[in-house]
Amino acid sequence: MASITLSAVQKAYEGNPPVIRDVNLEIGENEFCVFLGPSGCGKSTLLRMVAGLEEITAGELRIDGKIMNHVHPSQRRVAMVFQNYALYPHMSVFENMAFGLRQAKLDKATIDRKVRQAAQALQLEKYLDRRPAALSGGQRQRVAIGRAIVREPGVFLFDEPLSNLDASLRVQTRTEIARLHKEYNNASAIYVTHDQIEAMALADKIVLLHAGADMERHGSVAQIGAPLDLYHRPKSRFVAGFVGSPKMNFLPGTVTSITDTGVAVRLFTGDVVHAAVDGNKARLDMNVTVGIRPEHLHLDTQGEKRASIRGTVRLVERLGEHSYIHVAIGEKVDSTIIAKLAGDGGVSCDERISLCASPDVCHVFGDQDMALTRLETTVAAAGAVRLA
Repeated sequence: MASITLSAVQKAYEGNPPVIRDVNLEIGENEFCVFLGPSGCGKSTLLRMVAGLEEITAGELRIDGKIMNHVHPSQRRVAMVFQNYALYPHMSVFENMAFGLRQAKLDKATIDRKVRQAAQALQLEKYLDRRPAALSGGQRQRVAIGRAIVREPGVFLFDEPLSNLDASLRVQTRTEIARLHKEYNNASAIYVTHDQIEAMALADKIVLLHAGADMERHGSVAQIGAPLDLYHRPKSRFVAGFVGSPKMNFLPGTVTSITDTGVAVRLFTGDVVHAAVDGNKARLDMNVTVGIRPEHLHLDTQGEKRASIRGTVRLVERLGEHSYIHVAIGEKVDSTIIAKLAGDGGVSCDERISLCASPDVCHVFGDQDMALTRLETTVAAAGAVRLA
């Protein structure tokens, strides 16, 4: 097993701003860490720096406590699985998996044993004599994973390994990667993806990287934490909007009151929302954004007994187990929120409906789009969301 430490790591190409900016990270032994972020945020570059395929401009990388900044990739005890499989087309599956072992000059019996053990774990035994062209995309990716497994590395590195697979194969291969990580529990893993569903399903720890027009944040860490930490306690609007599908609803407003149980925000529609957040960093008349996830909105069936968000249904996406309801709110500004409701949703287009949400699932983002800390205690129903 291997632990990984990045201390103030940066990457910059000559004459350009850093693409990786001041990354500090600890990855424990046998931990599955996912580098997540939009295209161009530098997550693959950061992975390649760990692999030794990109030079570190500043900072320090340690694997098992040893500085690796200038250590050759072959000496780092890492094995990489690439997006495009990187298989030799003229070699059989067996020879592809055995290639690194032959380069290491292992004896024939050891190579044969390691390859066949990996092939059995990956259900590739009957394909060992085939060439890559005779395999499906999912089978080729399993061969690439097998080539990494046989090396018995301390760290597995996955660079968007599912991007070239169709939807059903992505789910199947993702499940296999999770299973293999549990079975081969003597190695850590770093996995790069732009797909937050993959990240949520696989990760022990997620490292979400910034990208976009704000060059002072580009390539820096937006948040590090367990998947549910990023989902329930996003530190910024960027994190809240990136994690979760459909994305969080964002509604601008102004703080009108601050109490021990949270803050009240008057939205652009004139309605008022109560959110169970720490008001110490809020101030009256402060411009903020309220965030509510689609799955936290529900039809209000209690009428005047409970405050609610009122609007007109513009679109219903019925997906079987649940439906996405697109609701237009406000008169002066055209704005639509999405609610995720069970079954067919029980509503129709052009229908006026009321939606409600509890204060303890409402987020508030203030200065520089940073989140006000959510209170851990559940707020009484008397302080419910008020939008009416």
